[in-house]
Amino acid sequence: MIGRVALLALLLAPATAAAQTSWPSERPPGPRASKPVDFPPYQIKTLKNGLQVLVVNHHEQPSVSFRLLVKAGAMQEPPDKPGVASMVATLLNQGTTTRSAGDIATQIDSAGGLLSVGSGNELTNVAGAVIKDRTDLALELAADIVKNPAFSQAEIDRQRPQVMNALKVNYEDPDYLANVVFDRIVYGAHPYGRAATPESIARITRDDLMRFHRTWFVPNNTLLAIVGDLTTDEALAAAEKAFGSWERREVPAVNAMEPPGVTRRVVVIDRPGAPQTEIRVGHLGLPRTHKEYLHLDLTVRILGGEGANRLFGVLRTERGLTYGASASADSFRAAGDIRAETDTRTEATGQALRLMVDEFARLQREAVHPAELRGAQDYVAGNFPLSIEAPAAIAQQVLAHMFYGLDLSEIETYRERVERITPEDIQRAAQQFLKPDQLVIVLVGDATRIESQLKAHGFPQFERIPLAQLDLNSPTLRRGAPAARDGDTGR
Repeated sequence: MIGRVALLALLLAPATAAAQTSWPSERPPGPRASKPVDFPPYQIKTLKNGLQVLVVNHHEQPSVSFRLLVKAGAMQEPPDKPGVASMVATLLNQGTTTRSAGDIATQIDSAGGLLSVGSGNELTNVAGAVIKDRTDLALELAADIVKNPAFSQAEIDRQRPQVMNALKVNYEDPDYLANVVFDRIVYGAHPYGRAATPESIARITRDDLMRFHRTWFVPNNTLLAIVGDLTTDEALAAAEKAFGSWERREVPAVNAMEPPGVTRRVVVIDRPGAPQTEIRVGHLGLPRTHKEYLHLDLTVRILGGEGANRLFGVLRTERGLTYGASASADSFRAAGDIRAETDTRTEATGQALRLMVDEFARLQREAVHPAELRGAQDYVAGNFPLSIEAPAAIAQQVLAHMFYGLDLSEIETYRERVERITPEDIQRAAQQFLKPDQLVIVLVGDATRIESQLKAHGFPQFERIPLAQLDLNSPTLRRGAPAARDGDTGR
């Protein structure tokens, strides 16, 4: 007892002079000054058949990695058969005219290597890594799968139900639904907005796959990067050995329709009983080659990216409505989009949405504070050296610029260009490219509990689409009926 009384007396005693000494008031040190970044040397050579080869030397480890990009993806698919490009990519390493899928897997595994295939809106890629003395084998396998895929009917019949089942499972994921519906509305019938569905996958034939491959998989439509413990001459010789016999052919022009103009649309995908709502807000942005791309990219980073993120500050820090919020500017050859996203509990949907839309408008109305801009700039400029630290990352930077036809010197001046951007540049980009009154808004959640909130927070007109009626191939996104508007339940 005495000990407790003594302790209490000590805690309640007047503070001594020493105890009253204030903590230092100085702010923590700022980031260190940027140091010049020496972009490692690389060589680019075009083979006689038109294949462009990028070589980056890296002699720290006895290994070699490569990445091959065929300029063909969803952009080149038949309009009525979305999913062809992804099916082609899925089947590339599942057997060629000279090797079975088992042979391919066994040979790359026995070499201690890796081989992967993927596709996207504009590209199909084959990537791999191997120890130096198995470089020829790795490139031979890569060449075989891009030149000679078998597309056997048996393998198509095996893969098709797996792809269809995966898509059906995706329909149970509100995050997937929010993104795919957002893309569909923003890009309309443009290839960037088309999505593979179980129905479209079911329509794809072996002839479709072979036609796509024969048309687009040619050396003069392909980029190859080789990185690792090889001299430039050794790398080019290996590329010539593996790909030199690949026949050059003319590639048809891609004449895709233009994405629809920016226009407001609010869509609720109804998932009764959902405890949370996925929210997407945005509209068309800029293609990667646009001269204002960098200004818009930094503007969107201030809205919801690294180094600033107003959305997180408002939604999470100030209001506690979500665990996370972000915004991004995705850009492709022909177009791009600006997308803000979060999820929140159902009863906070209207409030969270209102705050997100208001942040788009605030970027136009108010100049950003220099300290806020500096935070975004410091993150982007400071992260850049890390993005070219590894040789494979260097190759990725160069390949991206080659693919988009950008000036390669822009890579080395990237940090300087970021640091020259001013608050006035950000406000000008926001006023020119953000459209707060023409936003596409996608909500995936319990519509019965959401609709009154939308009306109360300034969104009286919206479309309610039951999940069971969602049709990504329909302009209305609805099976067999026009979409319901003005808060109609659509029942």
